[in-house]
Amino acid sequence: MSEERHDGTRRSGGPRKAPEIFDATLDLLAEKGYEGLTVEGVAQRSGVNKTTIYRWWPSKGALLGAALTGARRLDVELPDTGSLQGDLEALLRTVVALLTTPPGSDIAVSALGAVTHSPELAGHVRDFFADRIDRERPVFDRAVARGELAADADPMLLVDLLAGAAWLRVVLRQLPVEKDFTSRAVSTVLNGASITRR
Repeated sequence: MSEERHDGTRRSGGPRKAPEIFDATLDLLAEKGYEGLTVEGVAQRSGVNKTTIYRWWPSKGALLGAALTGARRLDVELPDTGSLQGDLEALLRTVVALLTTPPGSDIAVSALGAVTHSPELAGHVRDFFADRIDRERPVFDRAVARGELAADADPMLLVDLLAGAAWLRVVLRQLPVEKDFTSRAVSTVLNGASITRR
C-alpha cells in the first residue's frame, strides 16, 4: 500500500492520468487565475472524475502544489557548462524565459500572486521551491569541488538573489531584459559591485 505524503499525494506518484490533471490545472490557472481555478474545472478538462482528484489531493491548493512540482512543462534541465558563472547564467535565463513567455508567465504570476491570499497555497509553493533548490544543488556541489565557491556558501541565497532580480525587472518593474542581463546579474552576485582597492 502506498504511503500518503503531507501534500495529499502518494509516494507511488499519483493517479494514472496525473500528467493530464497537472496540465489541466496549470492551463486553468494561466487562463483564470487562482480564484478561477476549481477542481471541477480540472476534472472536466482532464477527463478525470473529480472524486478521483479529491482522493489524491484534498484541495485545490494541494492540487496546484502537486502540479507545480510534478508537471513536465515546468521541468528545468540542469545545466553543466563547466563553470559556476555559466551554470547560473543558464538557470537565470530559464527563469527569465518562464517570466516572459506565456503560458509560463501567467502560471508563475498567478501562483505566486495567490500565495499572499492563501496560507495553504503558500505552504505548497514553499515545497515547490524546496524541490527546485534540491534539484539545483549539483550546480553548487560541482562549483565547490572546482574551487569556485566556498563550501559554506548558501545556494538558496544565491538563487534568491538572482531569481529575485528577474522577478523585480520583469514582473514588478515591467522593464525589458537586456541581452547581457543574465551575465551582469550573475557577475554582480558572485563578484560584487564595489571597486576593488589595491
